[in-house]
Amino acid sequence: MRLARVAERVGAPALGVVTLGLLGVMFVYPVAIVLVESVQVPGGYSLAPITAILTDEFYFGVFAQALSDPAVLVRSFPDYRLGLFGFTVYQAILSTIAAVLLGLPGAYVLARFEFPGRRTVRSLTALPFVMPSIMVAIGFVATFGRNGVLNTVLRSLGLPTVELLFTLKIIVLAHAFYDAPLIARITAAAWEGVDAEMTETARSLGASPLRAFRDVIVPQLLPAVLTGALLTFIFSFMSFAIVLALGGLSLATVEVWVYDRVNQLDYQTATALAVLEMLFSLALTYAYLRYEARQRATSAARPAERVDLFGAVSKRRLFAWGYAVVALVVFVGPMASMVLASVTGSEGLTLRNYQFLLDRQADAYDFQVKPLTAVVNSLLFGGGTLLLAVPMGVFLAVVSTRNFRGRKLIDTLAMAPFAVSGVVVGLGLLRGFVFGTEAFGYRFTIAGPIAIVAAHAVGAYPFVTRNVAPALAGIDDSLVESARSLGASRVRVMLDVELPLVVPAILAGTAFAFAISIGEFDSTVILASGGTSYTMPVAIERFIGRRLGPATAMGVVLLVVTGVSFVIIDRLGEGSGFGG
Repeated sequence: MRLARVAERVGAPALGVVTLGLLGVMFVYPVAIVLVESVQVPGGYSLAPITAILTDEFYFGVFAQALSDPAVLVRSFPDYRLGLFGFTVYQAILSTIAAVLLGLPGAYVLARFEFPGRRTVRSLTALPFVMPSIMVAIGFVATFGRNGVLNTVLRSLGLPTVELLFTLKIIVLAHAFYDAPLIARITAAAWEGVDAEMTETARSLGASPLRAFRDVIVPQLLPAVLTGALLTFIFSFMSFAIVLALGGLSLATVEVWVYDRVNQLDYQTATALAVLEMLFSLALTYAYLRYEARQRATSAARPAERVDLFGAVSKRRLFAWGYAVVALVVFVGPMASMVLASVTGSEGLTLRNYQFLLDRQADAYDFQVKPLTAVVNSLLFGGGTLLLAVPMGVFLAVVSTRNFRGRKLIDTLAMAPFAVSGVVVGLGLLRGFVFGTEAFGYRFTIAGPIAIVAAHAVGAYPFVTRNVAPALAGIDDSLVESARSLGASRVRVMLDVELPLVVPAILAGTAFAFAISIGEFDSTVILASGGTSYTMPVAIERFIGRRLGPATAMGVVLLVVTGVSFVIIDRLGEGSGFGG
């Protein structure tokens, strides 16, 4: 009994020390490495590398010129040269606008119409959190590529084909595909909370339906729309795989250029760019968190009753059905095109793309990408990620629901990876651990696979925390108080009462963490460079530049694995964090 009490007393602090230690090693230290190397010059430290980028027209365009000649902003208006950072912001703005325009009608349909499968469709709006971005890219190549589904149909109809690959249009469209469900998810939740009585009161006072919508509903939806738009902008600004695959260096964003500089072994420029990007994304994330915190509120509103989607023809139903057609084309089309491209060829239906994957696996050349190796690596890295991310995420969720000095630090650690791109984490792990670190007279190094698992865990544990924390916060305090009054310690209450009640949320977080690891591309493509530690997303990227068929076949394999994870999330995540 005495030993059990000692274990209870020291168990939680020990777990806290281990968790914070892992975060320090896997996240804080690699990011610090990038920060230090960005200002490291021969013989010491200097801001010169940062200044050189800020004053370089290639990176900041006319704004770099304005540092020495502010009048250039007037002379060159409106023909501004944006530079790399300016273009990154520009495409993120366009992507955000497109995602909002595509997502808001979806929010309206979800909030105001009842139809079979509505719950499943609403669950599908969580796809941006689990769908690998490289899979979106290959889906768009299969749809809009030179020999894609769209051009095949246009040729069969005798119409001119279109060239969308490596254009800004396809990047914006792919980002809208990826982020519009997020807009719909956030806005639909707000729309369902709009009090029907307020609208009825406005109508009874003589307001037209349009006036009531503008004056009553829009002000209540605006915070949710702005929240979703800000998140979408952050995601688009930090987008990597989609831009790399669909735009290449000709339409490079900051993330893509950092990756190129790493490949060119220009680590000084890469780290300096990464720091500037990180500062910008941190500022955006901070603004988002502050704004989100101000908008949180419980509502006792009486929502309007949903309208049956099937019924007499009306303008509302025609709009809903019209949007359903658009949604099928935009959201289902790319994934369906990927599946179709994987089983078709010049001879018609065929499985030769999957046979190619099998033949490639049997090839004797080790330098070639082997599909089965990629699948096995992805599964092993996913399992390793769970071993780290789930305990860390659960612990941070438990701590974040307690009131104590320093809680804000824990909350920051729980969200910090959202503000730091995988490219930065991967670069820091590469420079800090894979290449080795000198300490205490020794050179410490870790293998690439271990670094990949660490990077995946960093990206995954916040999803565990975000799933478990709301469930813990929702536990009836009387249950805890009853257990404490019977003599149970705080740790025993957590183990015997609280955690068993949030098992579904933990399982949902686990599924999220696994899906995040399976689809993670940004850090993996840096850490797997030149080795055999490539995963399914990295294999897809390497196949895209050579043969579309094998890339789509590997994409289908990734789709199946991701789909299984999503089904688990859908079944277990109801009402918890992102899964709800």
